[in-house]
Amino acid sequence: MTSMSRPPADPSTPRPGAAEAFRAWLLLGLQDSKGSHQGPGGVLASREKTHAWWQVMCLTGVDYFSTLGYQPAIAALAAGVISPLATLVLVAVTLLGALPVYRRVAGESHRGEGSIAMLERLLSRWGGKLFVLVLLGFAATDFMITMTLSAADATAHLVQNPFAPSWLQGQNVIITLVLLALLAAVFLRGFKEAIGVAVILVAVYLGLNVVVVAITLVEVFIHPSAIGDWWGVLATSHGNPLMAVGIALLVFPKLALGLSGFETGVAVMPQVRGNASDTEDHPEGRIRGTRRLLTTAAVIMSSFLITSSFTTVVLIPEHEFQPGGQANGRALAFLAHEYLGAGFGTVYDVSTIAILWFAGASAMAGLLNLVPRYLPRYGMAPEWARAVRPLVLVFTLTGFLVTYLFDADVDAQGGAYATGVLVLMTSAAVAVTLSARRRRQSRRTIGFGAIAVVFIYTTIANIIERPEGIRIAGFFILGIILISLLSRVLRSFELHATHVRFDQQAIEFLTAMEDGPIGIISHEPRRMTAEAYRDKLDSAIAVSHLPEDYPAVFLEVVVDDSSDFETALEVRGIFRHGYAVLEVHAPVIPNTIASVLLHIRDVTGLMPHIYFRWTEGNPVINLLRFLFLGEGEIAPVTREVLRQAEPDVRQRPWVHVG
Repeated sequence: MTSMSRPPADPSTPRPGAAEAFRAWLLLGLQDSKGSHQGPGGVLASREKTHAWWQVMCLTGVDYFSTLGYQPAIAALAAGVISPLATLVLVAVTLLGALPVYRRVAGESHRGEGSIAMLERLLSRWGGKLFVLVLLGFAATDFMITMTLSAADATAHLVQNPFAPSWLQGQNVIITLVLLALLAAVFLRGFKEAIGVAVILVAVYLGLNVVVVAITLVEVFIHPSAIGDWWGVLATSHGNPLMAVGIALLVFPKLALGLSGFETGVAVMPQVRGNASDTEDHPEGRIRGTRRLLTTAAVIMSSFLITSSFTTVVLIPEHEFQPGGQANGRALAFLAHEYLGAGFGTVYDVSTIAILWFAGASAMAGLLNLVPRYLPRYGMAPEWARAVRPLVLVFTLTGFLVTYLFDADVDAQGGAYATGVLVLMTSAAVAVTLSARRRRQSRRTIGFGAIAVVFIYTTIANIIERPEGIRIAGFFILGIILISLLSRVLRSFELHATHVRFDQQAIEFLTAMEDGPIGIISHEPRRMTAEAYRDKLDSAIAVSHLPEDYPAVFLEVVVDDSSDFETALEVRGIFRHGYAVLEVHAPVIPNTIASVLLHIRDVTGLMPHIYFRWTEGNPVINLLRFLFLGEGEIAPVTREVLRQAEPDVRQRPWVHVG
């Protein structure tokens, strides 16, 4: 059997130079004009293979479950001997707060858009866009710090292993940078089969943790004096048990790292295999599988958090949790070495390093899917941001900077991580509360409202306690807003239309002029009197010396939401006061006119002529009106958009101004 092969290349064709070849490699997988993001695997979502919910749970679990690598140590450092009580509060918030909220998010945002999309639908225009940009800043904080914190903790496990070479000591920053670079190399090559790798890593890691927790629980109960010592310290330092519970409630925000993973859980919903009867608008099987995923992950994680917080604080001396201590950032690893030997401890370290490193992969995948989902649609990302590899490089360099600034310190990054997680959870709680209120579900509105209040309190308390979190989030937010607005300005002269479609009446208007030049007169839709149309036509005839019976068609652009960028143009033909009018709704006037003119040229084969009047007013103010309101200097901007869209002047529609 012979296989088909490509025809041989023309030997006379010059081979691309190094710069061209690098550019082609870097921009491989560039999105199309409609902004459909291919994702880190380079495969369109409609073609992606779906998986059982428990397999997808492992993909989210490399982020969620990997927090066991550092959460018990951070909890012990933050809460001290009341760490188990504070962890019980954390578990209660997880099962009674975060879980119900995100089960609802899964039902209302089943395309993987998360809670940000729910809030986006509730807000409109520039206020809504800026609000989404702020939330994206917090999401970037969450995912970016997940990468750097997880890599830093993987470094801590590597450096503190008894078999690690001595020259690794004190090289935490360099090792963390190498891990981040390796992570970037994976994505630059092509991130595939992530779920298969995640299943193996999660299964091994959770299995090892079951052994560690079981052995240490046995160790605690066969030595009741350890429990007695812990209880004695608790009673001495915090008085009666009710006082300890009250302090645990106050300390709880410091443990918010244990809430991570829910936003990732809904972000990967398209990967969950549904029923054969599922539709894109009503994927009941996918929603049900995602809810099982969220519930199972929350129950597993809650069980580990309760048991590990108890065994670590009872069995590990307090000074070991402090910076420089053997349990700092690696409490369960400390117990694995202490009670199961260096061999098992090393296996545990390797497993922990692997899952922490792969947690960074989960976060990188989240960023690569989240940023292109919104910014290109808003016109707030450079053209290269549509491709995966440039974004990987940007995120990696940002990770390098964060690692350097925080000196690869796990504890120092905890505040920024918790801030990002809590703000996203607060936004999700607010979104489902507003959703329930809109549907007049009074009981659920009250319940979700109470959960939102808890998250708002936790977020504020975390910001007050660890203000470095909001500072680093502020840098991300400021950076995203400035880059987005600059990109919007730079892309203002692009064609915004994803497609142009004429209705039957509009087509008839154009075919009636197929024997001569197609004349289009730009007209403001706010002036709809017969006198206004007659005055505009007479003006065009007089200024451009057109015949008195010139069969012109008016073009009116109705600006709906000027904050939108990419849009589908539906052109409707109507008669108004006896004049033929093409009406189209769009976010901006000049770019829409340019798209319609080019479409007329392509459909009819004739070159359209557009007739404008000069816009009155200050040109600077008119330019600002164009950038933010979609109006302003219509004629010159339309000409510039056409110039950039069609470099060949012979193929460019004519622009007449008088």
